[in-house]
Amino acid sequence: MDLESVAKELYTLHPTRFVGARTARVDEALAAGKAALAAQIAALRRPTLSAWAGNLLVHAEPKQVARLLRLGESLRRAHRNLDRAQLRRVSRQQHVLVAALSERARALTAEMGHPIGPAAQRKVEQTLHAALADRSAAEKWATGRLVKALVPPADFTATAATEASARRRTVDARTKPRQSRLKAEAAERRDRERDEEQDQAQAEVDRLEAALRELEERATVLAQQLHATAELRRRTRDDLDQARNRAAQANRAARKTRHAAGSVSRTALRGQTAGARASRPLTPVTSPAGGVRVPSAACAVPSPCCVALSPRA
Repeated sequence: MDLESVAKELYTLHPTRFVGARTARVDEALAAGKAALAAQIAALRRPTLSAWAGNLLVHAEPKQVARLLRLGESLRRAHRNLDRAQLRRVSRQQHVLVAALSERARALTAEMGHPIGPAAQRKVEQTLHAALADRSAAEKWATGRLVKALVPPADFTATAATEASARRRTVDARTKPRQSRLKAEAAERRDRERDEEQDQAQAEVDRLEAALRELEERATVLAQQLHATAELRRRTRDDLDQARNRAAQANRAARKTRHAAGSVSRTALRGQTAGARASRPLTPVTSPAGGVRVPSAACAVPSPCCVALSPRA
């Protein structure tokens, strides 16, 4: 298990399954003793719906992704060089490719059982335009780990909107009568109003999702700390048990040593006592019968068994 494979798995899951899967991978990494990897996985943030759709596109259509990145380089070069002919040509390719990739992203989400709506699909298109306009945005999108939709630079958005508006006006002037144009403009205003409402609703969703992500991240950190504390407690308990066993063994050894030393001391004392008795001088004692008793060297007190009688002088 490594960060790249885990990130690919998580960012292709529907956002509602992201947190549970991330927590499971964090636990697996901790169980495998990979604390650093667990911290990296825990730091991965849950994506929005539009970001999830963009990530699916990156992983499912790598060739089309590479094509869009090359097209973005051509478009940025045309902007820098002010090459209007090249800019028109690349812009046409850009709109065709963005529309195709946006539709493909919607289809991929439908295949996953969670088709995105029009608002999220517009966010996908916004991300694709950002990747075309800005190299760093393109690199971020190409990782397949987007957390939220990317926003193209203001000048790029204005240019694209102006070109699209000009094309629409040209078509309207050539093919539609004035009344039809008015109806089309009214419908366009209503679409813009709906888009604004959807953008506001999506902004609220993004805000709440960000708050939820923060709480989830805090919960993950607390879970990691709890796991680490439990592991430290287990190791400390094992160390305590081992220390108690060593202390008990030391006490038993000390008692054996003291017992052996006491036995040696008692034996030595008995030997000293016996030697002192053996070296004591014998004093003859005159008996009332006129005899002389000589105590035996082995007896501390004279007794009849050790009396030797001698004639009186």
